[in-house]
Amino acid sequence: MAAVVAVLVFVPSDHYLFLPDRARPVDPLVHVPGEATGEDAPGGIYMVDILVRRASLLERVYPGVEEGSTLVPEHAVNPVGVSDTQRRQQSLNQMSRSQEIAVTVALRELGYKVRVRREGAEVTTVVPDRPADGELQVGDVIVEANARHVRSPEELTRAMGAIEPGETATFVVVRDDERVTVELETTASEDDPETPEDEGGRALVGIIVSQAATFDFPVDVTIDAGDIGGPSAGLAFALDVTDELGETDLDGGRRIAATGEISLDGTVSAIGGIKQKTIAARRVGAALFLVPDANAAEARRYADGLRIVPVSNYDEAVAALTSG
Repeated sequence: MAAVVAVLVFVPSDHYLFLPDRARPVDPLVHVPGEATGEDAPGGIYMVDILVRRASLLERVYPGVEEGSTLVPEHAVNPVGVSDTQRRQQSLNQMSRSQEIAVTVALRELGYKVRVRREGAEVTTVVPDRPADGELQVGDVIVEANARHVRSPEELTRAMGAIEPGETATFVVVRDDERVTVELETTASEDDPETPEDEGGRALVGIIVSQAATFDFPVDVTIDAGDIGGPSAGLAFALDVTDELGETDLDGGRRIAATGEISLDGTVSAIGGIKQKTIAARRVGAALFLVPDANAAEARRYADGLRIVPVSNYDEAVAALTSG
């Protein structure tokens, strides 16, 4: 009997658990010129995150043994063939880029001019056993695809839309400061179980990309989030930079939790794990929780008295904190 219990508790299953992580104040992570140090002011901007780990066999059968948990199948966490290590690295890459975007949005909100140069689509993951495996590398920046210039992931998608599955795709990538040409035979997206049914028929090579860009900041702002990954802290980072460099006290002595992926134009986009993040915001005693519009309904299901404030862009988030 003891052996059976040990197996159920310690042997991992084929599913993952999403769990609430503790909410963290952003101020200690963000550094701006002339900031005050050594003071523990009340309130502040808080970021929220989730813990992701493999569920045990017991948790696979009884996921509710962990408060606030959500049981998720493996393919929803890792694309087919992508390891935990690769997913983790992609998550860290997303965090790094979200910080640069957050600083840009915050500085522009304060009237600074920030120059952003879009340079292509950077490969963040190469899916094993797909055409790109062994040909493209993480860190490659795609600057041309099928004779079309590529400055963004969106332009890469359009360039790939010009060819049919099974045809050869030609990429020009920047690798170690050199331009390299790579030709790959494509596969059909309907062969990929991760592709939604309404997106079938597209030509794929098995890569995940993000925006490659350089940022010229007029103010030296640095963010150190350690080993926290993902793009969902972008809104919280931007608010803290605005709070520290601007003349308006955004938190007003309150604990403000915020989540949302932020884009260069200030759009606040939906994020995952809103159940766990709402619970984390509630546990830290937040006065309110800023969330993307698309996540607001689900956040309210777990708010239990926490004020949920939906926002669609950065201006709305700032206005929500300054209008009382």
